[in-house]
Amino acid sequence: MPDWTSAASHRRSRPVTRRDALRYATALAGLGAVSLGPGTPTAAAAAPTLIDFAAKQIPAQDIRAAGHSGVVNYVSTSRPGSSFGAKPITLPYARSLTAAGLVIVSNYQYGKPGGTAPSDFTRGYAGGVVDARTAWQLHTAAGGGQSAPVFFTIDEDINRDTWNRLALPWFRGINSVLGVQRTGIYGGIDTCEWAAADGVIGRSSTPGRWWAWQTKAWSGTKVHPGAVLYQRVVATASNPGPLVGGLEVDVNDVLASDVGQWNLHP
Repeated sequence: MPDWTSAASHRRSRPVTRRDALRYATALAGLGAVSLGPGTPTAAAAAPTLIDFAAKQIPAQDIRAAGHSGVVNYVSTSRPGSSFGAKPITLPYARSLTAAGLVIVSNYQYGKPGGTAPSDFTRGYAGGVVDARTAWQLHTAAGGGQSAPVFFTIDEDINRDTWNRLALPWFRGINSVLGVQRTGIYGGIDTCEWAAADGVIGRSSTPGRWWAWQTKAWSGTKVHPGAVLYQRVVATASNPGPLVGGLEVDVNDVLASDVGQWNLHP
């Protein structure tokens, strides 16, 4: 059974404390050039953050000026009836981020609950095959690393039955194309745990960490010790995110030296 799952039985219910935050900051201090890449903003060195956004491509200099170390960017297209400027990431934009010393992590999300396309995971195994092929084509077209993972999104609070019936087969389909090691998950703490327990996401080179990008949503106050990224700020109409380049963004805490950034996975 995965390390993460066994750890969860002892640690999952414990809320994040000030000591936890200090421990994360200490562990992350000095990531700098080796782990996140050359030119990482020094202001973010003690506690690196990555931002994610969809509406438009935010200039690299604005991201650096805001003190962030890089981005999680989409390797998926816009849903019908929408036109997001940052979906998918393009080669020129990726080059501009890299030239500015910013790192890039890939994420796939096409559908959305209540959107013009249903949540991706509801399409099961066959949908996973199609989504993985699309994600990898867009990832590589933009210069993404050949061994870098893609994080696939569960953007709603699902129960274990829904995971077993729909989401798990979807991830199996993704695995059939990318392999487990290049597959990651975005979701609440439960879906991240289930993905690790069922062996459908890969491991970071950081000991004890998995390709799990945990969102604050549906997680209460808990941050799992196996996650590599934690979406601490989720921009909503009632709770706006910080502005970077004039756009509201989500903010993600870096919890491991290896979060799947392209420059570590050529």
